[in-house]
Amino acid sequence: MNKLLIVQPTYYRSKSDFSLYKTKNRTLTGLTLPYLAALTPRDWTVELVDEQLMDIDFHASVDLVAITAWTINSFRAYDIAHKFRDRGIPVIMGGPHTFFHSDEAAEHCDAVGIGEGEDIWPIMLRDAAAGKLQKVYRASAPHDLKGLPVPRYELMNENSFRWARTYSVQSSRGCPFKCDFCSERFYMGTRYRFRPVQEIVDEIRHIKAKNVFFADSMFAGKKDHSMELMEALIPLKIRWVTLWTAYLCKDQEFMDLAKRSGLLHVNMGMESISREVLAAMNKKFNKVDQYEEIISNLRRRGISYSMNFVFGYDGETLKNLEATLAFVERHKVPVAYFYTLSPHKGTPLYDRLQAEGRLIDETQLDRWPGSHCEIKPTYCSASELEERVRTMYDRFYSPWSMVRRLPLPVTKAHIASWVMNFSQRRMSRWDRPVKNHDWI
Repeated sequence: MNKLLIVQPTYYRSKSDFSLYKTKNRTLTGLTLPYLAALTPRDWTVELVDEQLMDIDFHASVDLVAITAWTINSFRAYDIAHKFRDRGIPVIMGGPHTFFHSDEAAEHCDAVGIGEGEDIWPIMLRDAAAGKLQKVYRASAPHDLKGLPVPRYELMNENSFRWARTYSVQSSRGCPFKCDFCSERFYMGTRYRFRPVQEIVDEIRHIKAKNVFFADSMFAGKKDHSMELMEALIPLKIRWVTLWTAYLCKDQEFMDLAKRSGLLHVNMGMESISREVLAAMNKKFNKVDQYEEIISNLRRRGISYSMNFVFGYDGETLKNLEATLAFVERHKVPVAYFYTLSPHKGTPLYDRLQAEGRLIDETQLDRWPGSHCEIKPTYCSASELEERVRTMYDRFYSPWSMVRRLPLPVTKAHIASWVMNFSQRRMSRWDRPVKNHDWI
Protein backbone atom coordinates (compact mmCIF):
# COMPACT_ATOMS: atom_id res chain seq x y z
CA MET A 1 0.00 0.00 0.00
CA ASN A 2 1.34 3.42 -0.98
CA LYS A 3 2.09 5.95 1.76
CA LEU A 4 1.01 9.56 1.28
CA LEU A 5 2.06 12.54 3.40
CA ILE A 6 -0.11 15.67 3.01
CA VAL A 7 1.44 18.84 4.41
CA GLN A 8 0.05 22.27 5.10
CA PRO A 9 3.15 24.41 5.65
CA THR A 10 3.49 27.13 8.22
CA TYR A 11 5.16 30.38 7.15
CA TYR A 12 8.31 32.31 7.93
CA ARG A 13 7.78 35.15 10.37
CA SER A 14 9.20 37.97 8.25
CA LYS A 15 11.77 38.91 5.64
CA SER A 16 14.33 39.41 8.38
CA ASP A 17 13.28 36.51 10.60
CA PHE A 18 13.13 33.09 8.96
CA SER A 19 12.02 31.31 12.09
CA LEU A 20 8.81 29.33 11.68
CA TYR A 21 5.48 30.48 13.05
CA LYS A 22 4.36 27.70 15.42
CA THR A 23 1.60 27.32 17.98
CA LYS A 24 0.89 24.52 20.46
CA ASN A 25 -2.83 24.43 19.82
CA ARG A 26 -5.69 26.39 18.33
CA THR A 27 -9.46 26.37 18.10
CA LEU A 28 -10.08 26.19 14.35
CA THR A 29 -9.57 22.93 12.47
CA GLY A 30 -8.75 23.67 8.84
CA LEU A 31 -10.63 21.96 6.03
CA THR A 32 -8.01 21.29 3.35
CA LEU A 33 -6.02 18.44 4.92
CA PRO A 34 -8.93 16.27 6.10
CA TYR A 35 -10.85 16.95 2.89
CA LEU A 36 -7.96 15.84 0.68
CA ALA A 37 -7.69 12.73 2.84
CA ALA A 38 -11.38 12.05 2.18
CA LEU A 39 -10.79 12.34 -1.57
CA THR A 40 -7.87 9.89 -1.40
CA PRO A 41 -8.53 6.28 -2.54
CA ARG A 42 -8.37 3.82 0.34
CA ASP A 43 -5.44 1.92 -1.20
CA TRP A 44 -3.28 4.78 0.12
CA THR A 45 -2.35 5.23 3.76
CA VAL A 46 -2.54 8.90 4.65
CA GLU A 47 -0.71 11.04 7.20
CA LEU A 48 -1.66 14.69 7.72
CA VAL A 49 0.70 17.38 9.01
CA ASP A 50 -0.40 20.90 9.84
CA GLU A 51 3.05 22.41 10.33
CA GLN A 52 1.85 25.24 12.54
CA LEU A 53 0.90 22.57 15.08
CA MET A 54 3.30 19.72 14.28
CA ASP A 55 6.83 19.15 13.08
CA ILE A 56 7.51 17.45 9.76
CA ASP A 57 9.51 14.22 9.83
CA PHE A 58 11.76 14.75 6.81
CA HIS A 59 13.11 11.20 7.22
CA ALA A 60 9.67 9.58 7.04
CA SER A 61 9.24 6.55 4.80
CA VAL A 62 6.65 7.80 2.31
CA ASP A 63 6.00 7.27 -1.39
CA LEU A 64 4.53 10.68 -2.17
CA VAL A 65 4.34 14.11 -0.55
CA ALA A 66 1.49 16.52 -1.31
CA ILE A 67 1.74 20.17 -0.26
CA THR A 68 -1.14 22.65 -0.18
CA ALA A 69 0.11 26.21 -0.53
CA TRP A 70 -1.09 29.76 -0.20
CA THR A 71 1.25 32.48 -1.41
CA ILE A 72 1.96 33.55 2.18
CA ASN A 73 3.53 30.15 2.91
CA SER A 74 4.91 29.43 -0.56
CA PHE A 75 8.57 30.01 0.37
CA ARG A 76 8.23 27.47 3.16
CA ALA A 77 6.36 25.11 0.81
CA TYR A 78 9.25 25.23 -1.65
CA ASP A 79 11.80 24.50 1.05
CA ILE A 80 9.78 21.49 2.24
CA ALA A 81 9.47 20.22 -1.32
CA HIS A 82 13.22 20.42 -1.93
CA LYS A 83 14.02 18.46 1.23
CA PHE A 84 11.85 15.54 0.14
CA ARG A 85 12.89 15.71 -3.52
CA ASP A 86 16.53 15.57 -2.44
CA ARG A 87 15.66 12.12 -1.06
CA GLY A 88 14.10 11.09 -4.37
CA ILE A 89 10.52 11.34 -3.09
CA PRO A 90 8.12 12.92 -5.61
CA VAL A 91 6.25 16.02 -4.49
CA ILE A 92 2.97 17.38 -5.82
CA MET A 93 1.63 20.81 -4.99
CA GLY A 94 -1.77 22.52 -5.16
CA GLY A 95 -3.84 25.24 -3.55
CA PRO A 96 -4.52 28.90 -4.34
CA HIS A 97 -0.83 29.63 -4.87
CA THR A 98 -0.44 27.16 -7.73
CA PHE A 99 -3.56 28.57 -9.39
CA PHE A 100 -1.99 32.02 -9.73
CA HIS A 101 1.72 31.07 -9.79
CA SER A 102 1.72 27.70 -11.55
CA ASP A 103 4.95 28.25 -13.52
CA GLU A 104 6.86 29.32 -10.42
CA ALA A 105 5.50 26.44 -8.33
CA ALA A 106 6.32 23.92 -11.06
CA GLU A 107 10.01 24.74 -10.64
CA HIS A 108 9.90 23.38 -7.08
CA CYS A 109 7.86 20.17 -7.38
CA ASP A 110 7.18 17.24 -9.67
CA ALA A 111 3.57 18.14 -10.47
CA VAL A 112 1.18 21.02 -9.83
CA GLY A 113 -2.58 20.88 -9.54
CA ILE A 114 -4.47 23.92 -10.77
CA GLY A 115 -8.05 24.48 -9.66
CA GLU A 116 -10.44 22.49 -7.51
CA GLY A 117 -9.16 19.08 -6.50
CA GLU A 118 -12.17 16.78 -6.73
CA ASP A 119 -11.49 15.78 -10.34
CA ILE A 120 -7.70 16.04 -10.61
CA TRP A 121 -6.63 14.69 -7.19
CA PRO A 122 -7.47 11.01 -7.91
CA ILE A 123 -5.74 11.27 -11.30
CA MET A 124 -2.59 12.72 -9.75
CA LEU A 125 -2.48 9.90 -7.20
CA ARG A 126 -3.05 7.26 -9.88
CA ASP A 127 -0.23 8.64 -12.02
CA ALA A 128 2.08 8.95 -9.00
CA ALA A 129 1.49 5.30 -8.08
CA ALA A 130 2.36 4.32 -11.65
CA GLY A 131 5.46 6.53 -11.69
CA LYS A 132 4.00 8.59 -14.53
CA LEU A 133 3.35 12.02 -13.04
CA GLN A 134 2.63 14.79 -15.52
CA LYS A 135 3.93 18.28 -14.81
CA VAL A 136 0.54 20.02 -14.76
CA TYR A 137 -2.99 18.89 -13.88
CA ARG A 138 -5.71 21.43 -14.52
CA ALA A 139 -9.35 21.18 -13.44
CA SER A 140 -11.54 21.72 -16.48
CA ALA A 141 -14.52 23.29 -14.69
CA PRO A 142 -15.86 24.10 -11.22
CA HIS A 143 -17.00 20.94 -9.47
CA ASP A 144 -20.61 20.18 -8.59
CA LEU A 145 -21.09 20.36 -4.83
CA LYS A 146 -23.54 17.49 -4.49
CA GLY A 147 -22.26 14.33 -2.85
CA LEU A 148 -18.98 15.67 -1.45
CA PRO A 149 -17.19 13.30 0.95
CA VAL A 150 -17.04 14.00 4.67
CA PRO A 151 -13.58 15.33 5.67
CA ARG A 152 -11.52 12.82 7.65
CA TYR A 153 -11.07 14.89 10.78
CA GLU A 154 -10.19 11.75 12.73
CA LEU A 155 -6.74 11.90 11.09
CA MET A 156 -5.98 15.25 12.73
CA ASN A 157 -4.13 15.26 16.04
CA GLU A 158 -6.86 15.68 18.67
CA ASN A 159 -4.41 17.11 21.21
CA SER A 160 -3.71 20.11 18.97
CA PHE A 161 -7.13 21.67 19.43
CA ARG A 162 -8.66 23.53 22.35
CA TRP A 163 -11.83 22.65 24.18
CA ALA A 164 -13.97 24.90 21.94
CA ARG A 165 -12.75 23.12 18.82
CA THR A 166 -14.34 24.59 15.70
CA TYR A 167 -14.74 22.50 12.55
CA SER A 168 -14.61 23.99 9.05
CA VAL A 169 -17.58 23.14 6.83
CA GLN A 170 -18.31 24.45 3.34
CA SER A 171 -21.87 25.31 2.40
CA SER A 172 -21.06 27.02 -0.90
CA ARG A 173 -18.32 28.13 -3.29
CA GLY A 174 -17.96 31.07 -5.62
CA CYS A 175 -18.68 34.79 -5.44
CA PRO A 176 -20.85 36.79 -7.86
CA PHE A 177 -19.17 40.12 -7.10
CA LYS A 178 -16.27 41.66 -9.02
CA CYS A 179 -14.29 43.60 -6.45
CA ASP A 180 -11.22 45.17 -8.03
CA PHE A 181 -8.75 43.74 -5.51
CA CYS A 182 -10.15 40.26 -4.87
CA SER A 183 -8.85 37.05 -6.43
CA GLU A 184 -11.55 34.79 -4.98
CA ARG A 185 -13.80 34.91 -8.04
CA PHE A 186 -10.95 33.77 -10.27
CA TYR A 187 -10.07 30.85 -8.00
CA MET A 188 -13.56 29.74 -6.92
CA GLY A 189 -15.50 31.09 -9.89
CA THR A 190 -18.20 33.71 -10.34
CA ARG A 191 -21.02 31.17 -10.44
CA TYR A 192 -22.38 30.73 -6.94
CA ARG A 193 -22.64 27.01 -6.12
CA PHE A 194 -24.16 25.57 -2.98
CA ARG A 195 -24.39 22.18 -1.30
CA PRO A 196 -27.66 20.44 -0.53
CA VAL A 197 -28.77 21.48 2.94
CA GLN A 198 -29.33 17.92 4.13
CA GLU A 199 -25.76 16.95 3.17
CA ILE A 200 -24.39 19.86 5.21
CA VAL A 201 -26.49 18.87 8.22
CA ASP A 202 -25.48 15.21 7.87
CA GLU A 203 -21.80 16.22 7.79
CA ILE A 204 -22.11 18.32 10.94
CA ARG A 205 -23.81 15.42 12.71
CA HIS A 206 -21.23 12.92 11.45
CA ILE A 207 -18.25 14.89 12.76
CA LYS A 208 -20.16 15.67 15.98
CA ALA A 209 -19.37 19.36 15.72
CA LYS A 210 -20.64 21.77 18.35
CA ASN A 211 -18.82 24.74 16.83
CA VAL A 212 -18.72 25.30 13.07
CA PHE A 213 -16.96 27.75 10.77
CA PHE A 214 -18.71 27.99 7.40
CA ALA A 215 -15.63 28.37 5.20
CA ASP A 216 -17.37 29.93 2.21
CA SER A 217 -16.19 32.66 -0.13
CA MET A 218 -19.42 34.40 0.80
CA PHE A 219 -22.03 32.84 3.04
CA ALA A 220 -25.62 33.50 1.95
CA GLY A 221 -24.88 34.30 -1.67
CA LYS A 222 -28.26 32.69 -2.32
CA LYS A 223 -30.64 33.84 0.37
CA ASP A 224 -33.28 31.10 0.15
CA HIS A 225 -30.57 28.42 0.45
CA SER A 226 -29.02 30.07 3.50
CA MET A 227 -32.43 30.54 5.12
CA GLU A 228 -33.19 26.85 4.61
CA LEU A 229 -29.78 25.95 6.03
CA MET A 230 -30.19 28.14 9.11
CA GLU A 231 -33.61 26.63 9.82
CA ALA A 232 -32.00 23.18 9.64
CA LEU A 233 -29.25 24.23 12.07
CA ILE A 234 -31.65 25.11 14.89
CA PRO A 235 -32.23 21.50 16.08
CA LEU A 236 -28.46 20.87 16.05
CA LYS A 237 -27.91 23.52 18.75
CA ILE A 238 -24.48 24.46 17.42
CA ARG A 239 -22.59 27.75 17.49
CA TRP A 240 -21.32 28.94 14.13
CA VAL A 241 -19.22 31.68 12.60
CA THR A 242 -18.75 32.80 9.01
CA LEU A 243 -18.14 35.78 6.75
CA TRP A 244 -20.70 37.56 4.60
CA THR A 245 -21.48 40.80 2.82
CA ALA A 246 -22.43 43.56 5.25
CA TYR A 247 -25.71 44.51 3.61
CA LEU A 248 -27.22 41.21 4.78
CA CYS A 249 -27.34 42.73 8.27
CA LYS A 250 -30.11 45.05 7.10
CA ASP A 251 -32.45 42.10 6.51
CA GLN A 252 -34.32 41.73 9.81
CA GLU A 253 -35.82 38.31 8.99
CA PHE A 254 -32.43 36.97 7.94
CA MET A 255 -30.73 38.32 11.05
CA ASP A 256 -33.37 36.96 13.42
CA LEU A 257 -33.01 33.49 11.91
CA ALA A 258 -29.21 33.70 11.99
CA LYS A 259 -29.35 34.44 15.71
CA ARG A 260 -31.84 31.62 16.43
CA SER A 261 -29.72 29.14 14.48
CA GLY A 262 -26.66 29.82 16.64
CA LEU A 263 -24.66 32.53 14.87
CA LEU A 264 -21.87 33.55 17.24
CA HIS A 265 -19.63 35.77 15.10
CA VAL A 266 -19.54 37.15 11.56
CA ASN A 267 -16.71 38.82 9.64
CA MET A 268 -17.48 41.51 7.06
CA GLY A 269 -15.31 43.25 4.48
CA MET A 270 -16.21 46.91 4.96
CA GLU A 271 -12.87 47.89 3.30
CA SER A 272 -13.29 51.67 3.66
CA ILE A 273 -15.43 54.44 5.13
CA SER A 274 -14.92 56.49 1.95
CA ARG A 275 -17.53 56.28 -0.83
CA GLU A 276 -14.90 57.31 -3.38
CA VAL A 277 -12.53 54.54 -2.36
CA LEU A 278 -15.33 51.94 -2.36
CA ALA A 279 -16.22 53.04 -5.89
CA ALA A 280 -12.60 52.60 -6.96
CA MET A 281 -12.72 49.08 -5.48
CA ASN A 282 -15.87 48.31 -7.49
CA LYS A 283 -17.56 47.68 -4.15
CA LYS A 284 -20.28 50.30 -4.24
CA PHE A 285 -22.77 47.82 -2.79
CA ASN A 286 -21.13 48.69 0.55
CA LYS A 287 -23.08 51.77 1.62
CA VAL A 288 -21.19 53.91 4.13
CA ASP A 289 -24.39 55.56 5.34
CA GLN A 290 -25.67 52.09 6.36
CA TYR A 291 -22.69 51.11 8.52
CA GLU A 292 -24.27 52.42 11.73
CA GLU A 293 -27.50 50.51 11.08
CA ILE A 294 -25.50 47.35 10.39
CA ILE A 295 -23.66 47.71 13.69
CA SER A 296 -26.90 48.39 15.55
CA ASN A 297 -28.62 45.32 14.10
CA LEU A 298 -25.74 43.08 15.17
CA ARG A 299 -25.37 44.59 18.63
CA ARG A 300 -29.09 44.44 19.34
CA ARG A 301 -29.05 40.68 18.74
CA GLY A 302 -25.91 40.07 20.77
CA ILE A 303 -23.89 38.85 17.78
CA SER A 304 -20.13 39.32 17.85
CA TYR A 305 -18.65 40.72 14.64
CA SER A 306 -15.43 41.88 13.01
CA MET A 307 -14.78 44.38 10.23
CA ASN A 308 -11.99 44.41 7.64
CA PHE A 309 -10.44 47.63 6.33
CA VAL A 310 -7.73 48.03 3.68
CA PHE A 311 -5.48 51.06 3.10
CA GLY A 312 -3.39 52.18 0.15
CA TYR A 313 -6.03 52.73 -2.53
CA ASP A 314 -5.97 55.69 -4.88
CA GLY A 315 -8.28 58.50 -3.79
CA GLU A 316 -7.36 57.94 -0.17
CA THR A 317 -5.35 60.20 2.15
CA LEU A 318 -3.73 59.73 5.52
CA LYS A 319 -6.83 61.34 7.01
CA ASN A 320 -8.78 58.24 5.97
CA LEU A 321 -6.72 56.11 8.33
CA GLU A 322 -7.34 58.40 11.28
CA ALA A 323 -11.03 58.69 10.42
CA THR A 324 -11.37 54.90 10.19
CA LEU A 325 -9.80 54.41 13.61
CA ALA A 326 -12.09 57.07 15.06
CA PHE A 327 -15.10 55.35 13.47
CA VAL A 328 -14.42 51.87 14.89
CA GLU A 329 -13.61 53.28 18.32
CA ARG A 330 -16.64 55.57 18.40
CA HIS A 331 -18.96 52.70 17.51
CA LYS A 332 -17.17 50.28 19.83
CA VAL A 333 -16.55 47.75 17.06
CA PRO A 334 -15.50 44.55 18.88
CA VAL A 335 -12.87 43.39 16.37
CA ALA A 336 -11.28 45.21 13.43
CA TYR A 337 -8.59 44.09 11.00
CA PHE A 338 -6.46 46.71 9.25
CA TYR A 339 -4.56 45.73 6.10
CA THR A 340 -2.17 47.39 3.70
CA LEU A 341 -3.26 46.95 0.10
CA SER A 342 -1.66 43.88 -1.50
CA PRO A 343 -2.70 43.29 -5.12
CA HIS A 344 -3.23 39.62 -5.93
CA LYS A 345 -1.88 38.35 -9.22
CA GLY A 346 -4.61 38.04 -11.84
CA THR A 347 -6.82 40.82 -10.47
CA PRO A 348 -7.61 44.11 -12.25
CA LEU A 349 -5.84 45.93 -9.41
CA TYR A 350 -2.64 43.96 -9.95
CA ASP A 351 -2.68 44.53 -13.72
CA ARG A 352 -3.24 48.27 -13.27
CA LEU A 353 -0.51 48.81 -10.68
CA GLN A 354 1.91 46.69 -12.69
CA ALA A 355 1.23 48.78 -15.81
CA GLU A 356 1.79 51.96 -13.77
CA GLY A 357 5.11 50.67 -12.39
CA ARG A 358 3.85 50.85 -8.81
CA LEU A 359 4.72 47.35 -7.63
CA ILE A 360 7.84 47.64 -5.50
CA ASP A 361 8.84 43.98 -5.73
CA GLU A 362 6.46 41.57 -7.45
CA THR A 363 8.32 38.57 -6.05
CA GLN A 364 7.40 39.60 -2.50
CA LEU A 365 3.66 40.23 -2.91
CA ASP A 366 1.60 38.31 -0.33
CA ARG A 367 4.68 36.38 0.82
CA TRP A 368 4.81 37.65 4.39
CA PRO A 369 2.37 38.01 7.28
CA GLY A 370 1.63 41.38 8.79
CA SER A 371 1.47 44.91 7.40
CA HIS A 372 4.13 44.73 4.70
CA CYS A 373 3.46 47.14 1.84
CA GLU A 374 4.80 46.18 -1.59
CA ILE A 375 3.13 48.94 -3.62
CA LYS A 376 3.74 52.66 -4.07
CA PRO A 377 0.75 54.53 -2.59
CA THR A 378 -0.12 57.92 -4.08
CA TYR A 379 -0.24 59.79 -0.77
CA CYS A 380 2.71 58.52 1.27
CA SER A 381 5.64 56.13 1.13
CA ALA A 382 5.19 52.38 1.54
CA SER A 383 7.14 52.41 4.80
CA GLU A 384 5.00 55.22 6.21
CA LEU A 385 1.80 53.35 5.35
CA GLU A 386 3.16 50.22 7.04
CA GLU A 387 3.94 52.14 10.21
CA ARG A 388 0.61 53.97 10.22
CA VAL A 389 -1.31 50.68 9.97
CA ARG A 390 0.79 49.13 12.73
CA THR A 391 0.08 52.16 14.90
CA MET A 392 -3.65 51.70 14.27
CA TYR A 393 -3.35 48.13 15.55
CA ASP A 394 -1.43 49.28 18.62
CA ARG A 395 -4.03 51.91 19.48
CA PHE A 396 -7.10 49.82 18.73
CA TYR A 397 -5.85 46.81 20.71
CA SER A 398 -4.42 48.78 23.61
CA PRO A 399 -5.75 47.73 27.04
CA TRP A 400 -7.60 51.04 27.43
CA SER A 401 -9.31 50.69 24.05
CA MET A 402 -10.31 47.09 24.76
CA VAL A 403 -11.84 47.97 28.13
CA ARG A 404 -13.72 50.91 26.63
CA ARG A 405 -15.03 49.08 23.55
CA LEU A 406 -15.83 45.59 24.78
CA PRO A 407 -18.79 44.58 26.95
CA LEU A 408 -18.31 42.51 30.07
CA PRO A 409 -17.66 38.89 29.01
CA VAL A 410 -20.97 37.48 30.23
CA THR A 411 -22.12 35.83 26.98
CA LYS A 412 -20.35 33.49 24.55
CA ALA A 413 -20.36 36.22 21.90
CA HIS A 414 -18.72 38.68 24.32
CA ILE A 415 -16.13 36.08 25.30
CA ALA A 416 -15.37 35.47 21.61
CA SER A 417 -14.74 39.19 21.12
CA TRP A 418 -12.37 39.34 24.10
CA VAL A 419 -10.45 36.28 22.91
CA MET A 420 -10.01 37.75 19.43
CA ASN A 421 -8.84 41.06 20.90
CA PHE A 422 -6.15 39.40 22.99
CA SER A 423 -5.07 37.39 19.96
CA GLN A 424 -4.82 40.50 17.79
CA ARG A 425 -2.96 42.38 20.52
CA ARG A 426 -0.37 39.62 20.57
CA MET A 427 -0.10 39.62 16.78
CA SER A 428 0.28 43.41 16.65
CA ARG A 429 3.28 43.14 18.98
CA TRP A 430 4.81 40.58 16.65
CA ASP A 431 4.25 42.55 13.42
CA ARG A 432 7.33 44.76 13.55
CA PRO A 433 11.09 44.36 13.30
CA VAL A 434 12.49 43.07 16.59
CA LYS A 435 16.00 42.15 17.67
CA ASN A 436 15.05 40.07 20.67
CA HIS A 437 12.45 37.35 20.14
CA ASP A 438 12.34 36.04 23.71
CA TRP A 439 8.74 37.18 24.10
CA ILE A 440 7.48 34.99 21.23
